Amino acid sequence: MLTVSNVELRFGARVLMSDVSFRVDKGDKVGLVGRNGAGKTTLTRMLSGDGQPAAGSITSSGKIGYLPQDPKSGDLATTARDRILGARGLDEALTAMRKAEIDMGSPDPATAEKAMKAYTRADAAFSAGGGYAAESEATTIAVSLGLPDRVMDQPLSTLSGGQRRRIELARILFSDADTLLLDEPTNHLDADSVVWLRGFLKAFSGGIVIISHDVELIEETVNKVLYLDANRATIDIYNMGWKSYLKQREADEHRRKRERALAEKKADHLVTQANKFRAKASKAATAQQMLRRAEQLMSGLEGERANDKVAHIKFPKPAPCGKTPLMAEGLSKSYGSLEIFTDVDLAIDKGSRVVILGLNGAGKTTLLRMLAGALTPDTGEIQPGHGLKIGYFAQEHETLDTSRTVLENMQMSAPQLTDTEARSVLGSFLFSGDDTAKPAGVLSGGEKTRLALASLIVSSANVLLLDEPTNNLDPASREEVLRAIRTYEGAIVLVSHDEGAVLALEPDRVLLLPDGDEDLWSDTYADLVALA
Repeated sequence: MLTVSNVELRFGARVLMSDVSFRVDKGDKVGLVGRNGAGKTTLTRMLSGDGQPAAGSITSSGKIGYLPQDPKSGDLATTARDRILGARGLDEALTAMRKAEIDMGSPDPATAEKAMKAYTRADAAFSAGGGYAAESEATTIAVSLGLPDRVMDQPLSTLSGGQRRRIELARILFSDADTLLLDEPTNHLDADSVVWLRGFLKAFSGGIVIISHDVELIEETVNKVLYLDANRATIDIYNMGWKSYLKQREADEHRRKRERALAEKKADHLVTQANKFRAKASKAATAQQMLRRAEQLMSGLEGERANDKVAHIKFPKPAPCGKTPLMAEGLSKSYGSLEIFTDVDLAIDKGSRVVILGLNGAGKTTLLRMLAGALTPDTGEIQPGHGLKIGYFAQEHETLDTSRTVLENMQMSAPQLTDTEARSVLGSFLFSGDDTAKPAGVLSGGEKTRLALASLIVSSANVLLLDEPTNNLDPASREEVLRAIRTYEGAIVLVSHDEGAVLALEPDRVLLLPDGDEDLWSDTYADLVALA
């Protein structure tokens, strides 16, 4: 279904991976793992047919369904239902049928007759795509992913980023694809939807390549693991499930270390003997043979896997501010006839820690965007207090200019920094050399997260608005973010499905949407985090 032969992937002069070969056959459920920036998203994009490798070939058979990390496709005027049905072409057939039904009522006989023929053709196309049974299947998938019927009839332009991503996931799962390429499919899903997705993927009979930092999803679904080693620019292939892979990888590391230690001991002995022999002319040839043998011993070793680098994240020292740097009164937002929330009040005191909870679509991201000044409320107002400096981490990374490079984005966020200082900050977030010249638009979700976090470091913000700050991060980078949240001295308003992030925040208050009720934090609210 997918065949990768001697592939090399590059970015500029940097080799992401070389001489990589593997297959994905029917029934293969492949977990693609490796640290942020190792090339997982780049490889998955190439597998989907979007782009060509620097060397080697990628061939496919059958239909491929690809869910990128940051899907922005689709006509914004299209309804969610039609976007999903479009994966099998059913949206066009339904639209044609609706139009024909109207035209069949025309008083003009010619128009009515033409409409009847059009309806027959559209009905045949609709039936060929599965008809009303397929439409019911699409609705079932959507509901299972937390998309109620009211959302299905809304245009994409009225939906949140999380809702749009779930629509794209529903579209891919409905598409009848032979191979699924899923890049962080659990982002924006509540706990029930994640459980349903695990069951769907376990039962799927085709091939799957999945990138996910949801360990339980990987553990329950994959039967093959591809590890992208960024230090050695290669892929290790493990034809086994996740738990067996972890044991085998640990055993491989022990073997590498043992073989290297033995080879180094033998090589050192040969070099020592060669140095003794070189002093005698009659032994010079023997000394050279010993040195060559020592070189062969070391060159024949597999490289010992270096520890993955991790970004060192520390939020800024907050600038001085008044007692209540940010207030909001009477905020409301609607899209057309759909009311998101109404009459929300909020006061963010100096150093306070607030978590916003609510079901998907309750308006959590919308409220944060209002507080950040990126969205105007329908009613109410935002009242900045004395010395307010906001640092906003956007879930969809819209604070980044995707047309500019990594370095240019940093310089926009912190114009006071010299070029050297900006590069130094980026280096601590694992952007160095050619990486700083990458357009932000080609970064993986994890790399975008790191770049957006880097811009917060230099902001001297005293109120941080964090919308899913641990999305797309590998476990080590996620721990760095949690540590930064724990130690930050300013105020934080947090939206997250990650219970670990909420516990790291140690919130003093909780705001419940869409009702806008505010309460003191208690551990009983922790159970709502994964459901929110």
